[in-house]
Amino acid sequence: MARVRVDGFTLSLDGFGAGPDQDIDHPLGVGGTQLHQWLVPTRTFQRSLFGNDSGTTGIDDEFAARGFQNVGAWILGRNMFGPIRGDWPDSEWKGWWGDNPPYHAPVFVLTHYARPDVAMEGGTTFHFVTGGIHEALERARAAAAGKDVRIGGGANTIRQYLREGLIDTLHVAISPVLLGRGEALFTGLDLQALGYECETFVASEKATHVVLRRRGTDVAPPTTSAS
Repeated sequence: MARVRVDGFTLSLDGFGAGPDQDIDHPLGVGGTQLHQWLVPTRTFQRSLFGNDSGTTGIDDEFAARGFQNVGAWILGRNMFGPIRGDWPDSEWKGWWGDNPPYHAPVFVLTHYARPDVAMEGGTTFHFVTGGIHEALERARAAAAGKDVRIGGGANTIRQYLREGLIDTLHVAISPVLLGRGEALFTGLDLQALGYECETFVASEKATHVVLRRRGTDVAPPTTSAS
């Protein structure tokens, strides 16, 4: 059975998934790049972004790699696509990741403003959904054709899907940094009441990896030697 997943969403020790004041110069907010010291050096990240195998292996790479296994479609909040607010001023902006984004699957972007699809290299096509999280999930499931749907973020998008009990597994990587302000993930959520429990808890040198699973989910997540 296909799952709805969050993989590799990184939090600071004080619970923020991005720093404050996100803009084109600070896509992760001020100080937000500190969060991903566990991810950027990994072989998976280096391969997906730069096409080389020179990255690190080990626990962090295993979690990064499993985040791409069996993913048939993605859902992103608008901030994950670009810094533009309000109506789309033009069609020039095609996402943070350049001509060949790392998704390699259909991507459904939540927005209040319609826009034509954007087809990119490597099999990524961005579709812009104005009907909310349920419409995006319905379309993503259809596009995934039996594979999993990965919710890529940001924090507000993940929080909406958690509140509705629509996420089956949630992997967060807790980075040993403090941001002080930013985009909090769990504000206003009672995860225990929503049916989530801790399934995996393992630390590397650069992050603590926690996997939460919604009770009643009958499909286990991919295994790694860290589990």
